[in-house]
Amino acid sequence: MKMYLVNRLLSLIPVLFIVSVVIFSIVHITPGDPAAVLLGDEATEEQIQALRAEMGLDQPLISQYFNWVGKALQGDLGISYFMKMPVMSAIMSHFTPTISVAVFAGLLSVLFSLPLGILAAIHRGTATDQTVMGISLLGMCLPSFLLALFLVLLVGVQLQWLPVAGYQPLSAGLWQHLKYLILPSVALGAMHTALIARMSRSSLLEVLNMNYIKTARSKGVKERMVIYRHALKNAFLPILTVIGQTFGALIAGAVVTETIFNIPGIGQLIINSVERRDYSIIQGVVLFVTFLYVLINLAVDLLYGVVDPRVRLGKK
Repeated sequence: MKMYLVNRLLSLIPVLFIVSVVIFSIVHITPGDPAAVLLGDEATEEQIQALRAEMGLDQPLISQYFNWVGKALQGDLGISYFMKMPVMSAIMSHFTPTISVAVFAGLLSVLFSLPLGILAAIHRGTATDQTVMGISLLGMCLPSFLLALFLVLLVGVQLQWLPVAGYQPLSAGLWQHLKYLILPSVALGAMHTALIARMSRSSLLEVLNMNYIKTARSKGVKERMVIYRHALKNAFLPILTVIGQTFGALIAGAVVTETIFNIPGIGQLIINSVERRDYSIIQGVVLFVTFLYVLINLAVDLLYGVVDPRVRLGKK
């Protein structure tokens, strides 16, 4: 187990290295001078050159990259010139709304998708199965931003049940906090709910056709016990993989949703940084989100041995 964990942690190094090279290259190859964009049209050439020297943009690209990576390994992602604060501080100040929306959307996805997938598998080939699969297909085809606009128009504007924009922290009260999370979480998690439901159905159907399930039924074991104690437990590994990938995708995919609902999270931070050409924030946010994504996948791998003891993480 310890050796597996060490190997998985070491495998993160090339992933983060490739991501750092890609995002650094994209930001610096993009046409336009970041210093000139930050200072505006009225800046003189002397001011632009002074800012370039202050930000280290006058150095060779390879030197800039290794300076940035060296500081990042120490937890220093640089300083935002526009926000006048460390990049990590800016990320942390915007991280709570993003993680709140992602966690709530993930919980809603799991709570709705698992029962729907189990229901469709139990009633395979019936009208119930076709209805669930039809709804899930619609959920996968409908873009989150379009669903968000529909929810804003119907639930927020026409019915006026929930607020259409903004964010309230948990300190303002649980209901007040959730009231601002419901619409963005539903819009963000709908596609993932459909994906988990379809995976739950297909994985459970595969297990239900195995011989030990037929043996349990022939011995008179109750159908509920067959489904939830025997079949679902053995079918849960693929479902767990999708849930883990879904949670990572929810964090990374919150950019559009946060923009529509005006949530001051990571998504809004990176959108504003792109408009300002605040390249230190862009690099830091992408690297931070990538690091979270690979950590979530590592946690899912470790949970395999908990869900199914037959999985030996330390051996091939």
